[in-house]
Amino acid sequence: MASRTRRHGTARRAAREGSRRRLPLRLLLPLLVLVALVAMLMLRGYVHSEILADHRVQPPAATDRVPEKILEGGPVIDARGGRTDSLRVPDHHLVLTFDDGPDPTWTPRVLDVLKKYDAHGVFFVTGTMASRYPDLVKRMVDEGHEVGLHTFNHPDLSFQSKKRIDWELSQNQLAITGAAGVRTSLFRPPYSSFARAMDNKSWPVTEYIGSRGYITVVNNTDSEDWRRPGVDEIIRRATPKHGKGAIVLMHDSGGDRSQTVAALDTLLPDLQKRGYEFDNLTEALDAPSAMAPVSGAELWKGKAWVFLVQASGKITDGLVVGLAVIGTLVIGRFVLMLLLSGLHARRVRRRNFRWGPPVTEPVTVLVPAYNEAKCIENTVLSLMASDHPVEIIVIDDGSTDGTARIVEAMGLPNVRVIRQLNAGKPAALNRGLANASHDIVVMMDGDTVFEPSTVRELVQPFGDPKVGAVAGNAKVGNKDSLIGAWQHIEYVMGFNLDRRMYDVLGCMPTIPGAVGAFRRSALEPFGGMSDDTLAEDTDVTMALHRAGWRVVYAENARAWTEAPETVQQLWSQRYRWSYGTMQAIWKHRRAVIEKGPSGRFGRIGLPFVSLFMIVAPLLAPLIDVFLLYGIVFGPTQKTIIAWLGVLAIQAVCAAFAFRLDRERMTHLISLPLQQILYRQLMYVVLLQSWITALTGGRLRWQKLRRTGVVGAPGGSVPQQRSQSHDDRRPVA
Repeated sequence: MASRTRRHGTARRAAREGSRRRLPLRLLLPLLVLVALVAMLMLRGYVHSEILADHRVQPPAATDRVPEKILEGGPVIDARGGRTDSLRVPDHHLVLTFDDGPDPTWTPRVLDVLKKYDAHGVFFVTGTMASRYPDLVKRMVDEGHEVGLHTFNHPDLSFQSKKRIDWELSQNQLAITGAAGVRTSLFRPPYSSFARAMDNKSWPVTEYIGSRGYITVVNNTDSEDWRRPGVDEIIRRATPKHGKGAIVLMHDSGGDRSQTVAALDTLLPDLQKRGYEFDNLTEALDAPSAMAPVSGAELWKGKAWVFLVQASGKITDGLVVGLAVIGTLVIGRFVLMLLLSGLHARRVRRRNFRWGPPVTEPVTVLVPAYNEAKCIENTVLSLMASDHPVEIIVIDDGSTDGTARIVEAMGLPNVRVIRQLNAGKPAALNRGLANASHDIVVMMDGDTVFEPSTVRELVQPFGDPKVGAVAGNAKVGNKDSLIGAWQHIEYVMGFNLDRRMYDVLGCMPTIPGAVGAFRRSALEPFGGMSDDTLAEDTDVTMALHRAGWRVVYAENARAWTEAPETVQQLWSQRYRWSYGTMQAIWKHRRAVIEKGPSGRFGRIGLPFVSLFMIVAPLLAPLIDVFLLYGIVFGPTQKTIIAWLGVLAIQAVCAAFAFRLDRERMTHLISLPLQQILYRQLMYVVLLQSWITALTGGRLRWQKLRRTGVVGAPGGSVPQQRSQSHDDRRPVA
């Protein structure tokens, strides 16, 4: 019995360890998307000869190991089965060959001219171009032309290993099969010339190519059209002498081929009048066709390859365009933020600026609390130090750690504790609203502390009767760790600079839960705080806009909140924020088509929030993916300069935001690292939020682990209270 119990215990432990080792779905799905994106980008780079391309060209070498009959023979070399045969094209037969295509611009024009004069030719296509433009390869075959291999990436094969040669041939063949459903036995080496140019470097490659079942085709007449010497010169060089047969080298890709097309339009009718026939190679040699149809698995493999190349090209091109559009909009937003936030600061900092008559009447402060035992004392003490008269209501939402008892034991005047069963933050706030004694209600989180002037500064905008809600200046109190410093930058730059801009535009999307104030009379028509979304603060703010109330930002109403101290906690918080914001946008979507204040917010505020809080961060990892790709495979210097330029713009915005908030610039040292790593976390959060929304999933409220590290303020800035090693876990 004991041994069986031990075995069961061991099995359970193994199962638990296995479940712990399994990658969470929230990480697995974003990781798979990123891997798919990287794979598509790498495939596109490979097909565009940016990856694994080798542009070296072998200089001429000795020819003593090349058989004499090859050097003095014809342009068709058959080394199959150990043979060393060479063939010539019969007199009055001209085989036009076109290298390096197909090209989407010039190949169709070449084909049109050939069709016009009922002429055939051989197109030696590269795998890269055939994969990208399969329809042109199919047209070649359908119109009776032959196609041949010209390798996949156009390397000089004399530099390559046999394994690389096999790869170049098989990939080139795969592209042709996927495009036209055929395979070919014709091959032309890149950078090849006449047979007499064969040397000790290229001949072994030709022998090996023959052993793989291919016939090597060079040329004995070179139009040199790649030099673009003029139409007349191309015709002169492409015309054989004395009625001899020839294999003519031309190009339908690799640059401007207008002279080639024009030369063909003259060359073909002229030589046809002189008795020349323009045949395929096998027609000219009176041999069986070099092409054979492919079926079965090989055909579907080729089609799959072409499909993947096409998909990767379209998707990555679309992403590049999308990234360019988003980048332009983001830069435009940065400029708009700088201008409007500066305008906001100048307006509210004028000596004669007033919101209206000073607000001096008492206000109610609501503190919803769930298991805030480590923080609640600091929170309440900070409110008691307020220089504005306050009524404090702590709503204990079913805490199990004695939060309510701690507040009650403090025995402070004007502090009430309301207990309720756990029902969530919106229900706790509504319970507090029902018990509030005053029309102006301040709401804060149970882990936040106020400065003595915070409440007074927060309620002054209510001197304007049009103001229905006020957003305060939320700050990170525990910014002594790296992850805290990153959030500090985000709060100062991403939140508060945004709020200044939104204030000027009149479309503030969110009153922060850590520090916000409302007119109770403005909330009553729609029942206070709604639990329809997980972002009740965003939901209610949007509702106020639609009802015609002004929502403004009070920069001096500072609140110090305890930010998450681990990646897991930060992920949980932002996941809830992101998902809740999506819910709020969807709930208020009809504002886009409505009139009046609701329509104004719907056509300005909702697009701003959707684009810059949901869509743009989702595409942010593309910046890093394209950055790495550009550094490794692309124009490294231009890529780095572009990235540094974007970082410089962000640094300017961040420095401006820190200056407006009178923050020390030292924390901006971590800005580059934040921009690289923080984006990945936000990407994971947003993608998981999208997945949850699209699959109809439900996200529950998640309680973050608190340490009480932000202490009650003794001056303008609160001091951080020391904690035990167990309370403050490392960033991980």
